[in-house]
Amino acid sequence: QVQLVESGGGLVQAGGSLRLSCAVAGRIFRNYAMGWFRQAPGKEREFVASIGWSGSITYYADSVKGRFTISRDNAKNTVYLQMRSLKPDDTAVYFCNQQPPLIAYWGQGTAVTVTS
Repeated sequence: QVQLVESGGGLVQAGGSLRLSCAVAGRIFRNYAMGWFRQAPGKEREFVASIGWSGSITYYADSVKGRFTISRDNAKNTVYLQMRSLKPDDTAVYFCNQQPPLIAYWGQGTAVTVTS
């Protein structure tokens, strides 16, 4: 049984920053690559960023590369997404999951709204 709880979303002006957190329980956290995904209103869920089990290898979608940073703290069973220079196009519900994601693990996500 795996539980993933996202937090840290909110309302922010364009150009601002937010840090999202994903707390993981129910699995051996350190042995899994993790990812962040997002779904904007009326659009399909898309990949944002991923990080390997050790934290040394990361991947980013072109749309966020250079602005977002994914990190993890295995001792705290937590994955982070530091978002900088936010744009209105970043508005979405953000989810974490294993990478590749498992359907059964999708949670409620945390909403990010970026205003102009």
